[in-house]
Amino acid sequence: MAITDIKAYAHLTDEDIEALAAELDQLRADIEESRGERDARYVRRTIQLQRALAAGGRIALFASSSRIARIAGTAMLASAKIIENMELGHNVIHGQWDWMNDPEIHSTEWEWDTTCPSSQWKYSHNFVHHKYTNVVGLDSDVGYGIMRVTRDEPWERWMIGNPIYNLLLGTLFEWGVAAHHIEVDKIRKKEKTWAQARKDMRVMGRKIAKQVGKDYIVFPALTGTNWKHTLKCNVVANLIRNYWSYMVIFCGHFPDGAEKFTVEEFENETRGEWYLRQMLGSANFHAGPVMAFMSGNLCYQIEHHLFPDLPSNRYAEMSVRIKELCEKYDLPYTTGPLLRQYWQSFWTILKLALPDEYLKADSDDAPETHSERRFRRVERSPGTPKRGLRTAIRERTKAA
Repeated sequence: MAITDIKAYAHLTDEDIEALAAELDQLRADIEESRGERDARYVRRTIQLQRALAAGGRIALFASSSRIARIAGTAMLASAKIIENMELGHNVIHGQWDWMNDPEIHSTEWEWDTTCPSSQWKYSHNFVHHKYTNVVGLDSDVGYGIMRVTRDEPWERWMIGNPIYNLLLGTLFEWGVAAHHIEVDKIRKKEKTWAQARKDMRVMGRKIAKQVGKDYIVFPALTGTNWKHTLKCNVVANLIRNYWSYMVIFCGHFPDGAEKFTVEEFENETRGEWYLRQMLGSANFHAGPVMAFMSGNLCYQIEHHLFPDLPSNRYAEMSVRIKELCEKYDLPYTTGPLLRQYWQSFWTILKLALPDEYLKADSDDAPETHSERRFRRVERSPGTPKRGLRTAIRERTKAA
């Protein structure tokens, strides 16, 4: 099941983990000290590009009776929404640009172009998810309260709908992100009252009304007789943004190798073990500069989970040093092609719709769920050098 002893799982000593933490602290300090005009110019140019695409898309849709204008307008609008949500909204709200002291690009002021209020996102994502990353029972992003993604969750009949819930979440992702703050799972377990949920829903309702009014009433109405075409284009642009955001997020959290952890492990962890949990609980995917930009640099999910408040444009250079640390401490650096990472995530969702008796793999050594007990039958050969997790996994594979 989930990891109960991260040191045993990682095959590292207290001294190893303390040394790893010191090197990661130094990496943070180096990036913080080197932030400057180059980074500020990057985020300001990103804002300019996003606003230009949004304006261009809206203008093109004034001629939405033309098929070419519809395609161009929808493409520009979808791109603007993706950039705003992924590279701007998500990262600005994390406080990545607060060091600039620019009120326009500050986590306390930014309200992003999606149905989830930024104030609620800060709690459910910045605080809950990033503090309790992949801790089963504490991190509500583990299955989002509507899907089974680890065998640590006992199977219930409603989970047979896993693939359907997955499709609906991808299609309605911005709505799912907004509803996530209501914490349906906690309401179901009676850990949160409906009175508390209604308070959250009132705040959310105001933001939803603004978004619906903007995309589906005001802007279509401004295009006059073309309003039906414009309305459809706005729907398509939001769907494109939803599916892309959903895929990026799932590829960073649910592929094989993105580990889960127990509450007991979390309660006893040191800062070094927190770092290690972020490294082992996240996954990257391969991306060139354009795809990295359009993913909000969340193709570097490992780097993001280690340093969520450092500028996203620096993740690529940070990844070089993180890989070196993984090599030094014999740790896996979980990454792969985008489609493979998504397929692994989807396959987990599909198979865990079934009860455990229909699943073949050991619950301590399944592709999506590992624990330190997966190594219980692996004996270290006499005279072999000190090993870490990566070597232990190779030896476990040989022994299987």
